[in-house]
Amino acid sequence: MSATETGSAATGKSGDRTGAEPAWKRVADDQMRRGAFRRTLPVWGAAFVVLMIMPLLFSSAVGVTIMNQMGISIVFALSYNMLLGQGGMLSFGHAVYFGLGGFLSVHVMNYVEYDGWWLPLPLLPFVGGLFGLAFAVPIGSFSTRRAGTVFAMISLGVGELVAACSIIFVAFFGGEEGVSGDRTMGPPVFGSEFLSEVEVYYLIAGIVLVAALFMYLFSRTPAGRMANAVRDNEERAEFVGYSQRYVRFVSFCASGFFAGMAGGLFAINYEILTEENLNLVTSGWVLLMAFIGGVGFFVGPIVGAIVLTLLQTVLSNHTELWQLYVGILFVLTVMYAPRGLTGLVAMHGPALRTGRLGILARAYGAAVVPLLAFLAGVVLLLEMGNVANQSVVGESEAHVFGLTLDVSTVAPWLVALALAAGGGYALVRLAPRLRDAFARATGQAGAAS
Repeated sequence: MSATETGSAATGKSGDRTGAEPAWKRVADDQMRRGAFRRTLPVWGAAFVVLMIMPLLFSSAVGVTIMNQMGISIVFALSYNMLLGQGGMLSFGHAVYFGLGGFLSVHVMNYVEYDGWWLPLPLLPFVGGLFGLAFAVPIGSFSTRRAGTVFAMISLGVGELVAACSIIFVAFFGGEEGVSGDRTMGPPVFGSEFLSEVEVYYLIAGIVLVAALFMYLFSRTPAGRMANAVRDNEERAEFVGYSQRYVRFVSFCASGFFAGMAGGLFAINYEILTEENLNLVTSGWVLLMAFIGGVGFFVGPIVGAIVLTLLQTVLSNHTELWQLYVGILFVLTVMYAPRGLTGLVAMHGPALRTGRLGILARAYGAAVVPLLAFLAGVVLLLEMGNVANQSVVGESEAHVFGLTLDVSTVAPWLVALALAAGGGYALVRLAPRLRDAFARATGQAGAAS
């Protein structure tokens, strides 16, 4: 919804500053929102079923651990999307609310164990969310006065300030060692003491589903719609009678609450919080998840959280350069897919609706082999270069794609260069054909001509 449409929906007619809205218009809007939500019910039902059966499909301890981390990242990334995707606020300090919510959750865990507090473990993420909200309110009161660069710099300063405080105030943050707790010391919930990773998974999955549902519902409320309007055209939002500062403030506080919930889930899963959980690195990581997944879509941060969690947990077991690959993926996303991975999929919607995916399938099929050759060549060059740079005398073997390559010889380098150069050249030659196929499949060929 554009700013003009949002303003018109809020006032009843364009340019009316009185804020009066006809009763019939309010009823129609309410019915439209309810109808839109009903259409998404099958999606939420399918998400519930998938979350319930995932431990059956990936029953290993490693698989469950990765899924737990994905769930935490999903809530964290969705909370960030409330700032950047919905409100247009680029934050470099979002980990503050994640970390503070997690630290308080660990302390509450210890109070339950040592001081006899009664608090079921499923309520702990909501306690962390309230603590994140408690800090988001005063910080948002001055940081949301302006958007753009001003907001980004304030968020960066607040993030660095809190990260420094985590080393100074040892009583709360635990210094460099952090604070640890024991999730199993709370009262049992339906006979479960959350001793196993599977029990923790179902707890995290339930909280993820609830948090995602409420964040989606928030995006459908007038506050969420006005956040979109302020993001697109803050002057027009002011013109129709809405305070851009207040709209940003509401989104900021809601985002802080859900980020604190993600911190509470982190505390439950790992039972320890350190300074790393609220510093600039964590803030940058959630930015990567949201942007690579696609900040313009509600499902985008979910996709980004899943992809980057897999890169962090799975790819890191096979190469030391996994962070380099993440950086390359981010740069390519910014340059060629600013709407993220979800945006790339959404671009094919017109072709799907008109039944022209076959045109794209043939063009993409012709590019598969050159693309794989190019990627294989680049990976070989990077991995062999890393081994050659760090190798000592007598250790010059690189293990890539199940192969053992001697980087001290010329042959592997020539093969890698041939794959990268040949694949890249073929892709360049195929690029006009791919653009033409995409234009014809999406109905843009006539407009382009």
